[in-house]
Order: sequence, then C-alpha cells, then structure tokens
Amino acid sequence: MGEPRPAVETALRALRARDRSVSELESRLQRRGVGSTEQRETLELLSRLGYVDDERFARSRAESLARRSCGDEMIRADLEGRGVSAGFVDAALAGLESERERVGRIVASRGRSAKTARFLAARGFSDDSVETVVAPEEVEAVD
Repeated sequence: MGEPRPAVETALRALRARDRSVSELESRLQRRGVGSTEQRETLELLSRLGYVDDERFARSRAESLARRSCGDEMIRADLEGRGVSAGFVDAALAGLESERERVGRIVASRGRSAKTARFLAARGFSDDSVETVVAPEEVEAVD
C-alpha cells in the first residue's frame, strides 16, 4: 500500500480521539475541503477495515450515555444528531438495561424527590419513568 491519502489521515486523526459515526467523519472531511468522491472512497475504505461502524458506534455511545444517567430520549437525540440511522439507534437502545432499572439506581443514590424527578426529566427519561419517582410504587399498589 502506498502513501496514505490526506483524507484518510484526516479521518484517522479524528478516530484516534474517539469512535465517530460515518456522518461525523463525512462532515469533518467536507469541512477540510475533501471532494465527495474522495470522501466516499475514504469512508468505504475505513468501513471495510473496521475503523468506522455506525452500529458499533451507536451501541458504545448509548452505553456510555446510559452510564452517565441519560434517558432513552436523550440518547436517541444524541445518536440521531450524529447521523446514526434509526435502525441502529433502536438496536442500541434495545441493548440497554431498561429506563426503570436506571431510574432505580439514580433514585437509590439521589433519593426520591421532586428534585430527582426534575433531574430525570432534564436527562431525557420518559414521563412514565419520572412518575415512578414522584408516585412511589406503594401508592400504585393501593389503587
């Protein structure tokens, strides 16, 4: 293999810091003035070599955000904002533990309060998950 092309070098430099989606790399190459044909060839090469994989990226990013107390809505918005296809986003979310389990851990560390409910809502947890903090399960069992 000959001397690496500047577009490949640019993409590899970006990937050294962290995994990126195809769309993110495409945008980076475009900002660097790389033509569309060379962008496509570069991304195809990196995909074939396994350096770029939107499915892996979505799974890894979703897990990272879930560990940082993010709900499914926030994770979905983040991945979609990075150009990940809906199918990969759905698969990544399906691979996570449920929001209820994540909420349970957050409530265990922060306590059951309106402040915790606001925190969860701001972090993209569903209304149903947030309501479990405001209305304890014991109240639901009485109904």
